[in-house]
Parts: sequence; C-alpha cells; structure tokens
Amino acid sequence: MVSKKKKTVSRHTTESEEGRHSFEIVGYSLKKGIGVDEFVESATFAVGGYDWCIRFYPDGKGDGAKDYISVYLELLTKDCAVRAAYDLRLVNLATGLPKSVYSETTHRMFNSEDSSKFAPHYATFMHRSQLEMEASGYIKDDRLTIECFVTVVVQESMASNTVKAHELIKVPPSDILENFGELLEKGEGADVTFVVGGEKIAAHKIVLAARSSVFKAELYGQMKEKRARRVTVEDIDDDYYEMIRLLLVAADRYAMDRMKLQCESILGEHLDVQTVATTLALADQHNCNGLKDVCIEFIATQNKMDDVVATEGYAEDLPFCLS
Repeated sequence: MVSKKKKTVSRHTTESEEGRHSFEIVGYSLKKGIGVDEFVESATFAVGGYDWCIRFYPDGKGDGAKDYISVYLELLTKDCAVRAAYDLRLVNLATGLPKSVYSETTHRMFNSEDSSKFAPHYATFMHRSQLEMEASGYIKDDRLTIECFVTVVVQESMASNTVKAHELIKVPPSDILENFGELLEKGEGADVTFVVGGEKIAAHKIVLAARSSVFKAELYGQMKEKRARRVTVEDIDDDYYEMIRLLLVAADRYAMDRMKLQCESILGEHLDVQTVATTLALADQHNCNGLKDVCIEFIATQNKMDDVVATEGYAEDLPFCLS
C-alpha cells in the first residue's frame, strides 16, 4: 500500500504599533532646584493599547545624578507585561530637529509590577551643563522639549494548516482564447463561410451558435441558412464604414451584445467633429442608446454645432436620425 504524503505549514506572526509623544516643559528655570528625586510628568499617552508617560527629573534621580537631568519612559497600565522598544530625544529648538539621547532598539520587557516599568535603567540622562549650553539649542525661551518614540509588540500568533492539493499542484491559466484565435486564423475544421463586402471569412458553426442566438437559429434552426455552407451578409459596405463600425453592425445583427458594447465604447472614445454625425445616425439605427447619448453630449458641450452641421455626415445621416 502506498502511503499518503501530507505537507503542513506553520507561520508565526508578530505585529507592532508605533507612537510618538512630545512633552514640552515651559518655565524650565523654575523647575530647577525642586530637589533630587522630584519630577514632573507628561500627560498619559497610549501606544499599542497601553498607557505611558514621560518623567522628567530636573535635579536628577538619586544623589549620584544630582548634576544631571534624568528622563524616563514609564508604563502606566496596571497588571501587565509588554515588550517595547523606545527612543528618548531632546529637540533642538533652534532647528526643530530632535536628537536621540538614549534608545533601545531591541524590544525589551516592561512589567508594571516592578522597576522594569521604567526605562532606561540609569539616571544620568544628560549632564545639566551640556543641556544648558546655548550651542545645544535644547533650551530656548526657557522651554525644553522631550520626544519619545515607542514601538509596542501588540500581537503574536501561530497558525498551522495542511497544504491543499491546489497549492502543491500549480494549474496554469486557461489558454482557451488563444485556442479559439488559432482556430479562426488557421480555419481548420471550418464548416461555413461568410462573405462580407466581398471578403470571405471561414468560421465554425458550433462556435457561432454558442456565442449568438441569431447564429444558432440561422445555422441549426429552421431558417434558410441551416444547410448552407456559405452565408452572404448584405447591407454592409466595408468601403463606407470603418472597421469598428462594421463590427458594430455585425454584432447587432447577430445579437453579440458584448461585442456591440465594445464597439460602442471605442467609437464613443474617438468622436470628432467629422465623425459625430455619422456615428449618431449609426447609434440610432442600431439602438445603441449609450453611444447616442455620448454623441449628443459631444455636440452640446463642444460648442461646435456649426462645424458639425457643415459636415457631409450631418447632411446625409442626421435628417434620418432626427425624423
């Protein structure tokens, strides 16, 4: 017995959400001297479904940092643990450009139940003298701006499934259109000939019948062409009509509605003053209401009615159309 082979695949997906918060401290000089371990904090902001804030210690956090400022990102959401990366920046207020002071690009764990809810883990964020140097641009008009970029891992999922047969066996797209094209081009197996404007076109009855109810009635019904191997299409003068107009007339005669609409669309897109009158008459004669509307709109909006009236097509065809 031949055993069945089965292929399975699995996929682990990790998604993240990014956010940025800007914390502007106005009256920086008034914050200095509030004491070590004293801080001001930003408004709460949300990233990845968790609440965060920025803490700023003007006189540092801890005695070892009294000559420094301390800046922290804090996870505020209770009873949770989340992986996140962050980038703490100071904005040069002279240029408007932020400069990264401390960042962790690898997603680390923040736990709301212990000290890991704060980042970074050290207090010496920047020496106060460096911050206050005029050349740094960090203090302007007694203002300081801290920016924090946070990237939070919001979803991790595992999916597993068995690969189905259609995924293992690649089926190429159908080439039936090319096959029918070759059938018409080579004429192999043709069992009827159409004579259009003196030109002979070899065709296949069964294909015509499948595409047109009129052809089906003519070639397989009680109509006179049932046993005919030659069908002459009258009243189409290929010297008078351009190719697309000829196709439209044939499509209307043999109830090939999609081809008829395609011809209408092409004629409508290529209207000009010389052809609009003849095309309008053609549309009226073959019940092409969409094309008729396009022609009327063209005449009305182009402000060239006098030019249209002067054309040969208007004199010959429009009286019949408008009667």
